[in-house]
Amino acid sequence: MSKAENEKRAQVLDPVHRISEVIFGLLMALSFTGALSVATAGREEIRTVMFTALGCNLAWGLVDAVMYLVQTLTERTRNFTLMRRVRSAAVPREAHAIIADAMPGRLGTVISAQGLEDMRQRLAALPEPPARGHLGRDDYVGAVGVFLLVVLTTFPVVVPFMLFTETALAMRVSNAVAVVTLFVAGYALGRHSGGVPWRSGLVMVAIGVALVAATMALGG
Repeated sequence: MSKAENEKRAQVLDPVHRISEVIFGLLMALSFTGALSVATAGREEIRTVMFTALGCNLAWGLVDAVMYLVQTLTERTRNFTLMRRVRSAAVPREAHAIIADAMPGRLGTVISAQGLEDMRQRLAALPEPPARGHLGRDDYVGAVGVFLLVVLTTFPVVVPFMLFTETALAMRVSNAVAVVTLFVAGYALGRHSGGVPWRSGLVMVAIGVALVAATMALGG
């Protein structure tokens, strides 16, 4: 597999962004189901809320998918531009400064001059980059994945209302599913970051509950 294909596949499977999409879709659905009244909600009202939650997540899934493509194209074009600037630098020191400034966080300040020079030489040895970035098949597959993640996370919290006629029971099952999903998402983020997974899971549950409460209080 080529280096370009590896880069594209890494973007599609980036765990932080994908887990974030799951959490976003789940919180959107919870902001609707949480507005139901256990005492007064009838089947018609429940049906309306379910379709509204699904429609909202369909819309936001489409928006996120399009923004994923915009972000991918922007970053790819920026990388090509930086590569051309490094290759056209008048002196190596100028290229070193460009490479250091482009690195995330403080990495650029701790890499030695020899390390920067090694990077400059490797970039100089690469083929001439295209004038601008372009989107490929994997990028569109990634966009479809983003859309599906946002939309499909609606169903776990909606299905209980389809299975149970008693609103109180459906609400409890839906909330339990949401809590478990938030915990698993937080656990995965904690494991990916090298932190304490179970603690990250509990924090994500607390953040999710707080965000849903704030959204509902603000009329969202």
